[in-house]
Amino acid sequence: MTATFDPSFPSTSSSPSPASPASFATTAAPAQRQWLARLGADYRLERGRCVVSHEHDGPLRLLKSLYPEGDAICHSVLVHPPSGLVGGDTLDIAVTVGEGAHALVTTPGATRFYRSPDGAPATQRVQATLGEGARLEWLPLEAIAYPGCEAVNEARFTLAPTAELLAWDITALGLPGAGQPFSSGRFLQHLEIPGVWLERGRLDAVDALLMDGELGLAGQRCLGTLVFATGGALDRDRRERALDAVRALIDADPLRTRAGATAAQDGVLVVRVLGPVVEPVALLLRRCWAAWRHALWGLDGTTPRLWAM
Repeated sequence: MTATFDPSFPSTSSSPSPASPASFATTAAPAQRQWLARLGADYRLERGRCVVSHEHDGPLRLLKSLYPEGDAICHSVLVHPPSGLVGGDTLDIAVTVGEGAHALVTTPGATRFYRSPDGAPATQRVQATLGEGARLEWLPLEAIAYPGCEAVNEARFTLAPTAELLAWDITALGLPGAGQPFSSGRFLQHLEIPGVWLERGRLDAVDALLMDGELGLAGQRCLGTLVFATGGALDRDRRERALDAVRALIDADPLRTRAGATAAQDGVLVVRVLGPVVEPVALLLRRCWAAWRHALWGLDGTTPRLWAM
């Protein structure tokens, strides 16, 4: 992905701030028939148990909290019943993880950005704020860019000095198995830890150099990014141990020639993968996630039950 800003792409900088658990004032309905959905989730540690409260407006929900690893880690499933967005739709998601709390959030299926016939962008915005000693694992399933989509997918994570984050993003361009290549459309990806790390890129189906050039996607149609970040400096021994763990997995993987791991910034580790379809990319990232969970937190790679369905 090219980490450049494209001023010609529909901007979301003037859009309303993402929802928060206390900010669900009634707003006027849009002129056109479009989905506007908001969710605010607040995780906190109470007597050794991570609990969550949430509010929503529109078709966006958190399902029942699960505790497969004990009370200290809350697993949540984020559900958008329509399962897809078209031009003009907006999903605003705000997550707060309080001091000492540990949340893992995933989804039951892909986020689908459908064709935008009128050229209006479909937007998903995620804003997560982590308090001191908090941990967040943000692990949604893939985003699928359908042919003809105009999509904006943004995620911002703000970390207190002792907070830590494990997050990934998997983007699939088109549906090659269904005979729907990504022959038209644009997908704007924005991943940010404000003031620390920013990756912003536009994937344009008609940009042949980007889509098929060896210095671009090289004909691959799925790209994945896994990030580990701390709010402060990462100890050198801990950093090298984490990088060694995922590099060993990458070296043994069929996608090894199109994957790598690096320290992007002080306190930010990144794994990037390119592949032809979602499955091998997701499999490698899950293995790397489990390796980092063990190397950095001393936790097992406990797979969310939903992934086995």
